[in-house]
Amino acid sequence: MELIVGRPQGSPVVRDYLAGEPSVRPFFPRSFTSAEDFKAKAAEVDSRFDRAARERAVEALIVPPGADAPRLESFVELGGYMITTGQQPALFGGPLYNLNKALTAVRLAEALESTLGKPVIPVFWVASDDHDWAEANHTDVIGVDNELHRFSIDSPDPDVHPPIHRIPLGPTAEDRAEEFLQTLPDTDFSGEYFELIRGAFTSEATLSEGFHTVYQKLLGRFGIFFTDSAGPAVKQHSAETLLEELDRCEEFETVLRASCDALEAAGYGIQVPILEGGVNLFLEGPAGRERIYRQDGGFRLRTSDTQLSADDVRARQAADPVVLSPNVLLRPVIESMIFPTLSYVGGPGEMAYFAQLGDYFRAHGLEMPIVYPRFGVTPVETKIRKVLQKFGLEVEALNRPFHEVAGDIVREEVPADVKKALVGLRGSIGKGVGELQQAVKPIDPTLKGTVQHVHSQAFAAIDDLEKKILHALKRENEIALSQLEKAQVHLFPNGTPAERIQNPFYFLTRYGGAVLDSLYEQFRVNLD
Repeated sequence: MELIVGRPQGSPVVRDYLAGEPSVRPFFPRSFTSAEDFKAKAAEVDSRFDRAARERAVEALIVPPGADAPRLESFVELGGYMITTGQQPALFGGPLYNLNKALTAVRLAEALESTLGKPVIPVFWVASDDHDWAEANHTDVIGVDNELHRFSIDSPDPDVHPPIHRIPLGPTAEDRAEEFLQTLPDTDFSGEYFELIRGAFTSEATLSEGFHTVYQKLLGRFGIFFTDSAGPAVKQHSAETLLEELDRCEEFETVLRASCDALEAAGYGIQVPILEGGVNLFLEGPAGRERIYRQDGGFRLRTSDTQLSADDVRARQAADPVVLSPNVLLRPVIESMIFPTLSYVGGPGEMAYFAQLGDYFRAHGLEMPIVYPRFGVTPVETKIRKVLQKFGLEVEALNRPFHEVAGDIVREEVPADVKKALVGLRGSIGKGVGELQQAVKPIDPTLKGTVQHVHSQAFAAIDDLEKKILHALKRENEIALSQLEKAQVHLFPNGTPAERIQNPFYFLTRYGGAVLDSLYEQFRVNLD
């Protein structure tokens, strides 16, 4: 299997950041390619993290199977750093790009360890306090039948949206797992991964527990460590920052709004709207995990409209620290408070919202981590490459509606003599109509319109004939076009790059763990 490695593009601000355009410097002051910028960021981290702070950071980590636990001792002793990335949990591990993010973080950590001469630990943050069940409860896989399948588990109560870590998968989990496994290749590699899925996603487990089990097993040997947004140490070490957000919420809203205004003034859009009165916190309430809003000197929960004072929020957090959590903009700040983070590895969407956060970090007394764009991968199996070669196409040629692809292919199949005859026929009719218009002009000038109508009818008839020729060629090439359509499903399912859709267990069961090794080898980090 061939792996085409690149970096996913995104909004204009992301594209300009990837290209190193000066216009993004106000929003991304440091470059992800600059060793000197990483050294400067390391100095900023050192000014905030002493030995005790690094020990607290280690308390918040989970050591996966296969990881080198003693590295954490060296990290504390030598004053090391961390590279973070992360994702919310997803059924059966979600799409391939989750692995791409993790392995990008591993490779960046290795490069920076060499540059800085100190331990640099990659960390995967599992956002289990997210409450978007509809986004997390499914996975998609293009199976051995070359069809796209979706597997999902319903929420126990569609009207209440608790954090994902609160929801057991329930009695349908084992059935969904078996249905999912039936779509995967049955090879010498399959047994190990089938056992992993069956053991991780059980009816008693939560989605976040299953996700942890799978990703720790797959990635532990690469030296990456894990943390969980709902973990006791994370909640303990972030409690003060969360309450500070509550106390200074109006100030922080002003800061974030000014950053959005600056982005728009520079010609860029914003990824995360700043809502009037919105606090960058969620509190578990009657409707689940609910956004907190300012109201009349106090607060309210958005969905249930529950009225609260600041003391009420503090009391709930004191009783159960897990009930209070950051939103998408505050989460990176929490990470940098807990961990000595040099860089966050993100995709295009995450990079876009980091463009809004520089002044927000500074308002918290921090410098924003350097945002490192994750690597992207287009997997091209041998069977897919053969189809592309048959038609003389590159991968990107299939990144458009299939009827357009098929139309171009069929037009190329029209014999040269037929093309020549059609061109000649159109030319002859055009010439003849022109001559006839001139000939009838002395007789009756109004006949010009009638002659033009004949011209239109003749050309419409030729167009109809050409469509019938193309349709006949399409029938003749039906099998070949069917192969091309299946190739498109593998490369761009639903018009989306496969890494954002395809579950990695398809590749793991077909090719084994060597897939992960290939990704690791090809994600090469180069710093100036």
